[in-house]
Amino acid sequence: MFYYGDTVYYENNQVYYGDQPVATAEEYAQQAEQIATSAPETADETAEWMPLGIFAVTGDSESSSAEPTIYLQLAVNKDGVIAGAGYNSATDKTVDIDGMVDKETQRAAWVVSGTTSPVMETGIANLTEDEAPALLHRSADKTERVLLIRLEEPDATDASQAAPDGSQ
Repeated sequence: MFYYGDTVYYENNQVYYGDQPVATAEEYAQQAEQIATSAPETADETAEWMPLGIFAVTGDSESSSAEPTIYLQLAVNKDGVIAGAGYNSATDKTVDIDGMVDKETQRAAWVVSGTTSPVMETGIANLTEDEAPALLHRSADKTERVLLIRLEEPDATDASQAAPDGSQ
């Protein structure tokens, strides 16, 4: 059995919501890809964005002492468009993130900009918690559970003490 949050779980290649089957594992991954790639190409420049936070991505089975290498900074607008950035500390590479929230199911899914896979998803409500279970669909037939750990925001007074050129 493979749990995603409290109510969604995988069992025998079937995805259940509570005790109701909702899709095969492959169909569920394809739905996540459709959600993530449904964001409009051109974002409304006047849209107000709500920061969701900065998260470290850890494997579900990793020990809590393992140092994460993937970090996400996510925001959402009132239309359900997700935007942000991903950073891999092992490769020192930063990428843009695009995604969407499905208004009916409240599934939030995102991809690296310009790609369709891998897809990461969780419930939008999970992104308000300190720890959010999420799924990483590497392909339609390979999904793993990950955990998003909220990082504390830097103290605004610390940031305001630094000059724009980085000097103190």
